[in-house]
Amino acid sequence: MPPPVDFGVVAGDYARHRQGYPHTLFDRLAALGVGRAGQRIVDLGTGTGAVARALAARGARVTGVDPSPALLEKAAELAARDGLDVTWCEATAETTGLGTGQFDAVLVGSAWHWFDRPRAAAEARRLLRSGGRMAIVHLDWVALAGSVVAVTLDLVARHRAAPPPVAPDIGPNGVYPHWPADLSNAGFYALELFGFDLVQRYPHAGWRGRMRASALVSTMPPAAKAAFEADLIRALAMGFPDPTAVPHRVFAVVARAP
Repeated sequence: MPPPVDFGVVAGDYARHRQGYPHTLFDRLAALGVGRAGQRIVDLGTGTGAVARALAARGARVTGVDPSPALLEKAAELAARDGLDVTWCEATAETTGLGTGQFDAVLVGSAWHWFDRPRAAAEARRLLRSGGRMAIVHLDWVALAGSVVAVTLDLVARHRAAPPPVAPDIGPNGVYPHWPADLSNAGFYALELFGFDLVQRYPHAGWRGRMRASALVSTMPPAAKAAFEADLIRALAMGFPDPTAVPHRVFAVVARAP
C-alpha cells in the first residue's frame, strides 16, 4: 500500500478540475446491477463525491465515505448545489463503521490503489447483503505518444526529486488485471471486467488545475511545483490547442457477494 496523500489540501482544484466519469460508465454498471434507482450504495474513497453524486442523480441512496474532512465538505457543497441527497461519512475504507449487510452495492472510484486492499475488500463484503455487488472502477489519463499526457508526465519526471507516492502498479496504460484477485480472495464471485477509451477536453488552465489535484504534483515541494507549472504553461502554449484533447481509459471490475 502506498503512503497516504492528503488530497484535502487541494480540495478546490480536485473539485473544480477533475472532470469525473462518463455517463456511459454508469449505464454499464447499472446493467450489471450497480447503481440502480432505490439501491443502497456505499462509495468508498468518495473524495469530492463524483461517483456518489452521479449515483444519487440516478435515484440511488448513497453514503460517501472518505477520511478527509476537507474533501467531504466540498462533496457536501457540490451535492447541495445540485439538489442531491447524499449521506457523508468520515471514515476509512477499511473501517467504515457502517452497518453489516445493509447495502446493495459498494463502489470504489479511482481509489482502490490507496487502500489496504485485502482489508478494504473484507470490509466491502461485510457491508453488502447476500448477492450484493462490488465494483472497482478507475479512470486514467493515457500517455499516448505525443499526447499532452506524455508531455506532462515527462515534465513531472523532470521536476520530481523523489518517486511519486502512488502504488507501483498504477501506470499510464489504465488496465489493472490483478485487481480481480483482490475480490476473489475476499470471497466475491461471478466477476466481470470491462473497459473503454474516451477523450476529455481540458482548457489549458483546467489541465494545469487537474495536475495540481494529482498526487504526482500535489506532493512536490513548493519550488518544484512552481517550476513544473511554469514549464507546463510553456509546453501547452507551444504544442497544444486550447482546449486540448486528453486521452483517457476506463477500467472496471464488478463482482457479486456470496
